[in-house]
Amino acid sequence: MRVLRAAPLGLLRSLGPAAPPRRLHNRVPEHQKLFQEDNGLPVHLKGGAMDSALYRLTTLVCSVGTCYSLWALAQASMPKKN
Repeated sequence: MRVLRAAPLGLLRSLGPAAPPRRLHNRVPEHQKLFQEDNGLPVHLKGGAMDSALYRLTTLVCSVGTCYSLWALAQASMPKKN
């Protein structure tokens, strides 16, 4: 209880239910136009260069993980010779 009394009033007001709503710009219509236009790109690449980079990074990580899993499985299937 002491912590609540010592907390700044601004912090408590921002956490309370009566906090005024923040004014944010609604970008949903802009994104809808971007993703609904017919430009021949798949939807997961319509976001631009960052989407393309993330897609390639994800593909690389998945490929490396698959190769490592297959290598580990091959190593586990061969008994060690003493």
